Amino acid sequence: MTEAVPSDPIGRRIICDGEYATVHFVGLVPPTPGMWLGVEWDNPLRGKHDGSHEGTRYFTCSHLTGGSFVRPKKANFGVSFLSAMTKRYGPNTEWNETIVIGKKTVELVGFESVQEEQSQLNALLEISVRECLVSDAGQKGEIHRSCPNISTLNLSKNLLSSWEKVADIAFQLEGLKTLDLSENKLFRSSNPCSLSNSFAKLATLSLNRTGVTWNEVLQCAVMWPSLEELHLSSNNITCLERPMNCLQSLRLLDISNNYIIDGNQLLAISYLPRLKHLNVSNNRISSINFPVQHGCCAESFRSLNSLSVNGNNISQWSFINELNKLSCLESIHCQNNPVMDSDKNPETIRQLIIAKISSLTFLNRTEILPQERKGAELDYRKMFGREWLKSGGSQNPNHNNPSMEFLTEHPRFNELIEKYGAPDDAEIQQPQPFALKNQLLTLTIMCPDKPDQNPIKKKLPDSMTVQKVKGLLYRLLKVPGSELKLSYESSKMEGKEIQLENDLKPLQFYSMENGDCVLVRW
Repeated sequence: MTEAVPSDPIGRRIICDGEYATVHFVGLVPPTPGMWLGVEWDNPLRGKHDGSHEGTRYFTCSHLTGGSFVRPKKANFGVSFLSAMTKRYGPNTEWNETIVIGKKTVELVGFESVQEEQSQLNALLEISVRECLVSDAGQKGEIHRSCPNISTLNLSKNLLSSWEKVADIAFQLEGLKTLDLSENKLFRSSNPCSLSNSFAKLATLSLNRTGVTWNEVLQCAVMWPSLEELHLSSNNITCLERPMNCLQSLRLLDISNNYIIDGNQLLAISYLPRLKHLNVSNNRISSINFPVQHGCCAESFRSLNSLSVNGNNISQWSFINELNKLSCLESIHCQNNPVMDSDKNPETIRQLIIAKISSLTFLNRTEILPQERKGAELDYRKMFGREWLKSGGSQNPNHNNPSMEFLTEHPRFNELIEKYGAPDDAEIQQPQPFALKNQLLTLTIMCPDKPDQNPIKKKLPDSMTVQKVKGLLYRLLKVPGSELKLSYESSKMEGKEIQLENDLKPLQFYSMENGDCVLVRW
């Protein structure tokens, strides 16, 4: 071997001509003289063969064109952690970088710009040596002597080849809590339990784009006894298994940008007792079913508070119905799914989701205020009221027996009836065909709490929204629209007052007719 090749080359990571690879062979390749490295490229398009040459197999690749032979002098086996850190943070270094770990943005600065406050490397707490060719810990104990106080460490896209080498670094950083190992290729440890002391305080770990499988994660999880956040984005993960005696402290799991098709795979992780945030965006999930054992709440995901399912194949409302079984779910992100891109107005889609999931307080990062929830649930009653009646529903509680098919599609409908009462005939009557005579309504505007205010008669388009009516009343009464509360009375329903609660709905939505009286309060 030449001096360019370390004593333990097999399995080591290298960079050659800007491309990353793993060494699988060192030796002669006849008839060409001299030493060769047999490597498997991370980018299989970079190679020429699968590890065999002229009928002789020298090593094995996972891809038919993933392998090449390169001269040792062209391969860079990397540097020690402290060498990379000193080069990036040492004196006269003008450098800064912003990294994102999960949702946290960390600004990292060069050594010279913080020289007055942090005159020594051991004062630094947050470090990034991304793409600095780090391959090992270097001399025993030198990290602990030079920079023992690091709590946040970005080691992404380096030349680390095994968990043992990572553990050698982490063991010298007793306060390490956040570690990013994304875009490294790490061989599994033969004894992961023996490495747990190196990661005793680790709370956040990123393994994005490392090629790790879920099974490998479970095998390694014993190394991370205190882990609370795990990021596994873009790893081609297709299936999940239930964690047994591991990951029990996990609060956040990001498995976005993978290849999970069956939503029921998520049930494997649904019993993690502390899991509050789950990101499965940009997979291929279309459906899910949460088993119910007691009442209407699922036994799974008992602590789940936030769920991201953006960019999946969700096209059926049954998926949204299932989410109502999760008792603690308060926030969901479900954009870029077929169900969100249907023919219905985006505002109507939002109202349907709010009405279907009783515990939501945020939808696609927008807060759901109590008034919006009430309006969405009332609108839901009206929207499906006729279907409810046809299925066996009745305004008489003693005869209300909608079909199982209806309740499967609208599992909250009876709950909404208990909350607001059954929709009456006026609320769910068939809309009249569009005609010119139906475009204008003659309405009487009254202020029942202001006896000195004379009634006002107005002709208004039935397509006019409640919000625009409030704008008109502001000009007439000089009262800001935000302070106005509107309702109406109909001659066909004497003694019944119907609230106009949703500012975005037109008058025709509330089935208003000529001669009705609009009641204004403030």
